[in-house]
Parts: sequence; structure tokens; C-alpha cells
Amino acid sequence: MVPEAKVENGVPQTGGWFVLNAREAHWEYNELGGYSPFEGEGDARFADLAVNLNWLAPGKPMAMYHAEESQEAFLVLLGECLLIVEGEERPLRQWDFFHCPPWTEHTILGAGDGPSLVLATSLRGQEGARYPVNEAAVRHTAGVEEGMTPREAYARFGELQEGPAPELPR
Repeated sequence: MVPEAKVENGVPQTGGWFVLNAREAHWEYNELGGYSPFEGEGDARFADLAVNLNWLAPGKPMAMYHAEESQEAFLVLLGECLLIVEGEERPLRQWDFFHCPPWTEHTILGAGDGPSLVLATSLRGQEGARYPVNEAAVRHTAGVEEGMTPREAYARFGELQEGPAPELPR
């Protein structure tokens, strides 16, 4: 039998199954917005699957424009977003789903008049990622510029700080 995980302050402390409401989950923020990974550390970290919620303000990217070795999937739960995929800009609205095969260059930004909420999933255990220079991504402050490392690009948004859950819809 798989045991129930111990959850404290919105973070799983042990491995096992659990139920956790996003309003009670651990959230972290920086200038990009809010992020909740629903997992803990050690055996409370998901071994094979990354899943998280991203709370985005208009114009703020979820991540730097990148491509990685594993597939990813995104579902817009609230608001509007801008997808930059393979250099093209595409609007996303509530309930739009974006499947991203391995090595697809992409990022998602908040758009519209209010915040956006995006569910993101990907496989774990992959090693490779690249951060290509892309004009559309750089124009939206979601990309690296020539000679810039991803670490330098992310540094402009500040360190993640713990905070309360955003005002999630009921």
C-alpha cells in the first residue's frame, strides 16, 4: 500500500499520495509572477513528472524562450496569454491547450487586462535545454540576447520569495 504523504504549510514533507488545494499550496514570487510546484524535496519531489501553476501578470513571461529535451504541456486556466513558439506569436485564451514536443522553442507570457493562470507539466530526468536568441522573445523581455546566459537573463527578475496564494477563482 502507498502511504499518504505528510503535508505541512502547503508542502509535501514525505513521499506518497496527497490532496492539496492550490489555495493552500506553497507559492513563490518574483517579478515574473507566482509559481507553485505542488511538491517538496527528497522523496517528496516528483520523480518523473513536473507539474506547476504559474500566476502571470500581463506582459510577464513564465520562462525565458527556450527548447528542451522533454515534451511539455500547458493549459490556460484563467485569463489571456501570448505564446511565442518557433518565433511566431500566438494568442492563447482560457482553456487553450499547448502541446510542446521535444526541442520546440517557446515561452508563454501573461496578456490582456488581468492576471493569467497556467498549468504546466513536463517530464523529469532530461538533461538538455537551449536558450536561442529570438527577436520576438527579446522584444517581450522573454528571451536572451546575444552573448547572454540563461542565468543572466533570469537574474533581472529577482530571487523567488515565499508568499500567499494569489486570488484564485472560485
